[in-house]
Amino acid sequence: MVQYVIAGLVLGGIYAIAAAGLVVTYLSAGILNFSFGAMAYFVARFFYFLHTEHHWPILGAAVVALLVVGPGLGVLLYAALFRLLRQSSPLIKVAATLGISVTIPAIATLLFGNDTILKAPGLAPEPVHVFQVNGVPVTADQMIVYGCVILTVAIGAVVLRWTEVGLRVRAMVDSPAMTSLSGTNPGVVSVGVWAVSTFLAGLSGVLCTPIIGLDAGNFTTLMAAAFAAVIAAKLRSLPVAVVVGLGMGVAGGLVQYYLPSDSSLTAAVIPAIPFVVTAVFLLYNMARSSAPHTGARLAAATSATRAGGASSFSWRAPLLALVAVACLPLVLHDFWVGLLMQGVALGVVFLSFTLVTGEGGMIWLCQITFAGVGGLSAAQLSTEHGWPVIAAIVAGGLIALPMGVIIGMLTIRLGDLYVALVTLTFGLLMEGLVFTRSTFLNFGLGVSMDRPGFAPSDKGFTYVELAAFCIIALLIVNLRRSTTGLGLGAVRWSEPASKTIGLSVLQMKVLVAGLAAFTAGIGGGLYASSLGTALPANYATFLGVIWLAVLVTFGIRSTVAAMMAGLAFTFAPGLAIAYLPHWFAQVPPLLFGLGAISVAGNPEGLLAQQARQIRAATVRLSGRGSAAAPPGSAGGPPGSAGPDPRGIELTGASR
Repeated sequence: MVQYVIAGLVLGGIYAIAAAGLVVTYLSAGILNFSFGAMAYFVARFFYFLHTEHHWPILGAAVVALLVVGPGLGVLLYAALFRLLRQSSPLIKVAATLGISVTIPAIATLLFGNDTILKAPGLAPEPVHVFQVNGVPVTADQMIVYGCVILTVAIGAVVLRWTEVGLRVRAMVDSPAMTSLSGTNPGVVSVGVWAVSTFLAGLSGVLCTPIIGLDAGNFTTLMAAAFAAVIAAKLRSLPVAVVVGLGMGVAGGLVQYYLPSDSSLTAAVIPAIPFVVTAVFLLYNMARSSAPHTGARLAAATSATRAGGASSFSWRAPLLALVAVACLPLVLHDFWVGLLMQGVALGVVFLSFTLVTGEGGMIWLCQITFAGVGGLSAAQLSTEHGWPVIAAIVAGGLIALPMGVIIGMLTIRLGDLYVALVTLTFGLLMEGLVFTRSTFLNFGLGVSMDRPGFAPSDKGFTYVELAAFCIIALLIVNLRRSTTGLGLGAVRWSEPASKTIGLSVLQMKVLVAGLAAFTAGIGGGLYASSLGTALPANYATFLGVIWLAVLVTFGIRSTVAAMMAGLAFTFAPGLAIAYLPHWFAQVPPLLFGLGAISVAGNPEGLLAQQARQIRAATVRLSGRGSAAAPPGSAGGPPGSAGPDPRGIELTGASR
């Protein structure tokens, strides 16, 4: 058993180092860095590039990768992005860091190639020496991990608690302005913190490569598991984060010891341990307090009454956009019609983000999970039980609906960052424990799903999807204009103020959560039918993160943006495959990531920005006013409720 505990401590030590980096970043900048895994991957891949591919000695490669490239990446990202995010809303912070998590692996692939690397060396010389400690074998790689954990904890605790530098870092959290008045440059402190954070990311990445190889997805999953330790530390306590990280590693080792190694239960339980820990601590924190622990509310414009004189513009543009999309199946080649069909189905899924985040003000990262529930359920009902396809798709949405309601009820008392982590945890648990069941996997082939008999072709089914999209989009528009929609807007703007006028925050958020889950389930069923199969891999949680990044780029509150984002997600790779060199396949993810990053400077999204510019040009050409759009005009893309001129901003503390 001791051997299993020692092995578990290795993984726990990597969790601990990653958690330390996440806590330091949040303490100083108020940003929970969802791109930590991508940073770790980039530095580890660079180390492999130097040491293995170009035969640098370990020490030289480690110095350059960990002490130059890692901190340099942090400084570069701070200068280009993170310094702009301090006063941004939680949604913008999450979207920007998610954009980085998409962009960095794409850049790494362009620089280093896309070879699959299943085994990579760590910091120990090869062949790795094995020590005997009381009869238990311990490798040099394991010893290095233990040493790095001890140094990280000791140095971190001393610096943060008992040095002037640590005092300045902690002062940055409370008030950058007051920190600057005391003679400390907040920018210099922030640069240092981000350099240290990316160093820790690179260190954890290099240390874990002997365990998980060099795959960006594995790094993201591993670092997501480290969030459990961060949550247990309430985003602030470095010692607690380290202890919980080590404890999760030990728990994994004990599970391997007590459960049979060839059991499917063992294979499912071990990856689920960090997410079970996350759920336990979230429920504990929620039970202790009815008030949000962290995060600010998403503030956006709340009513269509701001549309004013631009109402004619508000309905003409979406109508033209939908007519244009409806004409495309008539003129496109079959290959492009297939991509169009998939894009429209994704547009329906993206409407669920419009509901839960754009209208409900909740940062949910599990909409793709609800889409998977809908798609996998619909395939089972239609293929295995003989249900009509449309009825099966609707039933899939109805199965997802109560899940959304339950998640909404559980997260209502949590702050925005905790909500994001809860939904991410839920998605990963469903992906690891439910979607991997043989009933859904079917030996990796998935479950086939036909089209409805009245629309068997790609063109015909595209119009079925367009009809579903229009129905849901109209329901969203009508919801915004209803009394319930005005109540949702008030809740987004200020929950305390909403309570004073008698609005039920719980009722409002649970309502929109259920509608969003139902919409995602419908979209997931349509997507499965468009592909001809319901495959769990098509509903991977981190793929949903990319979906959110794409939608935020276009505009989170616009129904037309949902359609455009869906089409962009399918057409961009298609264009790369059809007309561009093979290496260009990494460019669409790169562009999606950069688009999500751009929301730091343009929170409303691309379509809202273009709508304002077109409106201003129209005003200039007509000679009816200045180039600036009137404050009361509908600033959002067609189909939106006309966002606040200030976009999405903070209404409270940034933490």
